Amino acid sequence: MSTLQHFVGGRPLPGTSGRTAPIYNPATGHRTGEVDLASPEEIDAAVAVAVAAQRAWQDVPLARRAQVLFSVREAVVRRGDELAAVITAQHGKTLSDAAGEVQRGLECIEFACGIPDLLKGEFAPQVASGVDVHSLRQPMGVVACITPFNFPCMVPLWMLPNAIACGNAVILKPSERDPGASLLLAEIFLEAGLPPGVLNVVHGDQVAVNRLLVHPDIAAVSFVGSTPVAKHIYETGTAHGKRVQALGGAKNHMVVLPDADLNLAADAAVSAAYGSAGERCMAVSVVVAVGDVGDPLVEAIRLRVDKLVVGPGEDPASEMGPLITAEHRDRVASYLDKGADAGAITVVDGRTTTVAGDGFFLGASLLDRVTTDMDVYRDEIFGPVLCVVRADTYNEALALINANPYGNGVALFTRDGGAARHFEQAVEVGMVGINVPIPVPVAAFSFGGWRDSLFGDSHMYGAEGVRFYTRNKVITTRWPDPATSRVDLGFPRPD
Repeated sequence: MSTLQHFVGGRPLPGTSGRTAPIYNPATGHRTGEVDLASPEEIDAAVAVAVAAQRAWQDVPLARRAQVLFSVREAVVRRGDELAAVITAQHGKTLSDAAGEVQRGLECIEFACGIPDLLKGEFAPQVASGVDVHSLRQPMGVVACITPFNFPCMVPLWMLPNAIACGNAVILKPSERDPGASLLLAEIFLEAGLPPGVLNVVHGDQVAVNRLLVHPDIAAVSFVGSTPVAKHIYETGTAHGKRVQALGGAKNHMVVLPDADLNLAADAAVSAAYGSAGERCMAVSVVVAVGDVGDPLVEAIRLRVDKLVVGPGEDPASEMGPLITAEHRDRVASYLDKGADAGAITVVDGRTTTVAGDGFFLGASLLDRVTTDMDVYRDEIFGPVLCVVRADTYNEALALINANPYGNGVALFTRDGGAARHFEQAVEVGMVGINVPIPVPVAAFSFGGWRDSLFGDSHMYGAEGVRFYTRNKVITTRWPDPATSRVDLGFPRPD
């Protein structure tokens, strides 16, 4: 089995801590390798390399930085299939899901290619006699990016292009469960012309994370993951003077009104709930059926679930792959018993789905008549379990969503423009879809939820990402009186 090493200063670097973590192929259940886990001393060494590299990188002209990003973009297009294959081999999602992940990350690279325009400051002439004021945005320095297992390529690309284009150096700490995509991205950035040391990949667990959070030379931290960890990262990082953006968990709802297109809503529910085996922070985990749409909607979803093909991600026929680990699969499956014991109706039990071999598979599951006091409703399950909650009225559905502690994403399916417009204004959620089940913003906007789905006030990528990775500086300049200039400007000379 191969051992994945750190990538520091433009080259692979073997670990010295003596600790490793296993890497599995979730589709087979077989251990395929291991990854080094960094010690605090290894984190310190990587940060020192990044500090030295950043000093030179911040002085590189914006046009040259943009050229590097354009080259990265071309390399990702060229090696997209390779990236998707690595994602599928270590995460388990289907190749089509993995290719879609690469494509969404590519959009963020393309956005960052416009860095000469994105970093333009402001200017106000003659604010007082002979006084001008202008502003500029400067890089933070060295930033840490801590990314989750469920999108091992896309989430790093939410962070890296903007952070690097703004003149920072980066320590990327990917999930130790599927770190291969991050190493491939580091290789791509280096080959595209990024100077060694500007992007470094250090593998690790909580030991590495906690050292990054307190390291005096880390200026900012970007994180995507679960709510408890996001809270810890935000509190610890800010307590040590760092700028922190920490995106947490989710419990995304999809409201279906009685006038909705039933087939469109059922298709959307299935793709949004079970794509990537439900291991998405934007997955729909609760359908709120309003009025008399409940029974026909549940039946339409059931018919589609029965036809869903579950199998290895590299099989083109597979529509849903395995979960990331056996432990996570078993945890997700345990919610089916919890739901039934609490009074939910099991419409489809994914445990009856069988796939040959020892992979970490769980079929798509559907629970009806779920109520808001059940664990299956309150907890972020992060797997292929879709719950259906019944609401008598639109207002009841809206109040239910606004009372939920998470506020990440939500969708409304309706043909009524008035209802849609009211919903987008009244719902207290950061990202809203109208007849769109997974409302992930395009790269020119920014990604982030409300309440327990976000700690801090900075969303990911887009314009907010540029602001996060830079500090604003304002310069006030008093110019000499033109009449005193050594050059004859036609003014009367003072006596």
